[in-house]
This record gives sequence, structure tokens and C-alpha cells, in this order.
Amino acid sequence: MTETKILITLAALVSIIAHATPARCCPFCSAPQQTLSEMIGDSDHLVLARWIEGDRPNSKSPGTAQFEIIAVGRSRDDILSEGQMIELPFYVAGVRSSLYALMGPGTDFLNWQSPIEVTQDSWDYLCNCPVPETEPERKTERLAFFLDYLEHPERIVSNDAFGEFAAAPYSIIRPLRDSLPREKLHHLITDPDTPVTRLALYGLLLGLCGTEEDAEAMKTRILEVDDDFRLGLEGIMSGYVMITGEDGLRVLEDAKMRRSTYTDSTGEEKQLPFSETYAAVSTIRFLKRHESDWIPLERLTQSMHLLLSRPELSDLIIMDLARWKDWTVQDRLMAMYDEEDFQIPSIKRAIVRYMLSCVKAGNKDPEQDPKYAEAAEAYLRTLEEKDPKTVRNAKRFFIR
Repeated sequence: MTETKILITLAALVSIIAHATPARCCPFCSAPQQTLSEMIGDSDHLVLARWIEGDRPNSKSPGTAQFEIIAVGRSRDDILSEGQMIELPFYVAGVRSSLYALMGPGTDFLNWQSPIEVTQDSWDYLCNCPVPETEPERKTERLAFFLDYLEHPERIVSNDAFGEFAAAPYSIIRPLRDSLPREKLHHLITDPDTPVTRLALYGLLLGLCGTEEDAEAMKTRILEVDDDFRLGLEGIMSGYVMITGEDGLRVLEDAKMRRSTYTDSTGEEKQLPFSETYAAVSTIRFLKRHESDWIPLERLTQSMHLLLSRPELSDLIIMDLARWKDWTVQDRLMAMYDEEDFQIPSIKRAIVRYMLSCVKAGNKDPEQDPKYAEAAEAYLRTLEEKDPKTVRNAKRFFIR
């Protein structure tokens, strides 16, 4: 399988998952399974301990590790105290100068988390980080605590603070716009040493608080093209359009959607990587779902129409247009059905399902113009006559 086909397959999977489940985290971030605050919240005890010694595992035992408690962050019923010795029923390699955070439920140490090596700074972070909240307003207040730690010099701290944002719904992040460190975010977006896995989040955050100066810096990063897949580009694009509105959207259209090639630094014309265009698609989806006040839906669908003529993307775009109830491209899709470039089963099935969705919407939505459902029914009859197998396969997994 070629790299392009792999990317298309991954893009399709991401699209399906993203639209089949509610948004529970930062739209472009990879959230951890559990943050440190969640671990602490699930624990009865949190202590700072010094490694004393350990017995290595053997065929009869998983080994042991002995620790001396030197500080207590929390302990239910004050069961644990400073100076107390703890023996974990598994081996932990260490040296006597090392400090570890130990946490877990009860006193059955077999169920405790693996020891986390810490410094005094990271221990203070663990003691002070707020546990998860249930009320939306308090969730936003809580998340603000982690802003100052996103680029902490200790990786355990910065990774966890990033994880808190990655796991937070965008609706919780958005109200922080007036508290965001704009200048710091500008630096992080332009700094080549910023971890690429964090660029999407920083792009979104800068979009919430940024200025025209920030938008220009983001535009520079967007218009740079690399043959390799660029992580975080969709977050930077989204933040850029949030600052610039329709002017920024036109920049994305011209650079990533209307053209399929670019000129590199040597003047050579090259194929624009699929990932660059797909990042623009992800941006439009984000704006439609999370920031619909910035750009009208009709304008966003016009952008998506530009990509219908791209066979590597058209089936995904058709699915989006059906979800958005944009029924204005029926004639165009029927013409595509017979064109040589679109003789791909996934595209044909997408066109059939688009028509099925239109009919379904017409039956359920009294506000929909009936002419669209009537036209879709007529087109479906035509497709059943010319290509009954594809129509049958498309209907098989269509949710009525």
C-alpha cells in the first residue's frame, strides 16, 4: 500500500470516528488514558518517598522495593506518615538519592500505581494540581491551573499539563481565551524546537487570543510545505482562520485546496502532500462544529465543494456534505458518477448514500425544501437501473 493510500485510509477512519462520537477532548490532540490528577483522585494516599533498597525478581517472586516516606501529600485517615517504611510487592530499580511519588488505593500495595521519580518541583506540582471537577464552570477554572505548566522544564510536569488540555472538551478550553499567554503561545508556534505533538493545541489556543501579528506568523508556518507529514498543522490552520475569518479561509483555499502542487525552495514544482489538504478539511470541520459563529455554514460548504473534484478526497467530502444537509450538489454528483476519474467503489457508494440521506432528511425535516428529496428519489431510481449492485451495497450499511 502506498503512503498516499495509507494516509487516505487513516483520514477516512478519523473522519468516521470523529463524526460518530461526541467531542470529549481537544479536537486535534491525542489525550492520555489517565492524567496524574486523575490517578491522584483515584488514590487514598499520595506520598513522597526515598528509595532504600530492592530485591530483584526471580522465578518464585516478582521482587520487592522498600521506600521511606519523607512527606505526605494526602493519606486517608492519616494511615501513612513521615518516616514510615513501605514495601512494594514488586521490584523497582533505584538509588538512595532518588525521590519517588507513590500513590494508590488502600494499603494493598499491589494495586498501587508504579512509582514516579520526581524532584521537589514536580512533587509540589502533584500536591497542588486540582482533582477533576464535574461542573463545567469549575472545569474551566481548574484547567487554568495547568496553563503555567505547559512548557515546564520537567517533562513529567509539562506532559501531564498538556494531557489535561488534550483530554479537555473544547467547550471547556474556549472560556480561557482572556487568560491565555498570547506572547508565549506566539513564541511556541514559531519556535522550531516546540514539540510537534503540541502544535495543534498551541495553534488553537493562539487562535482564541491572537492578533493580526500572530496570524501572520501562523500563515508563514501554514504556507511552508514539507514532503513529510506535518503534525499539528490543522490546529494552526484553525487558529489562523479564527483570527482572520473569511480572509484566512481564502488563503487555505488557494494554497491547499484549489491547487494540488506547490513550488519548493529550489523552484521545482512538486505534488502537494495529501496531508496538507486534509489538514484544511479538518479545519473546516472544526469551524463548523465548534466555531460556527466565525464563518457561515454556507461559506464552509463552498470550500468543501472545491474538493469534490479530487478523487482521493471526494468520498469523504460527499459524506460531510450529507451530514451538513447540503443538497445543492446533486447534479454534480450524478455527473461524477459516470466520469472516468471517479470510477472508484467508495466514491460511488458515497454518492448513493448522499441521495439516500437526502430522501431520509426530506421525510423527517418539514423545513427542508421538498424539491431536493424528490430529485434524490429520481436519481436513486436512475442509479438502481444502471448500477444495482452498488446501490444494493450502499444500502446494506445505511442507517435509516
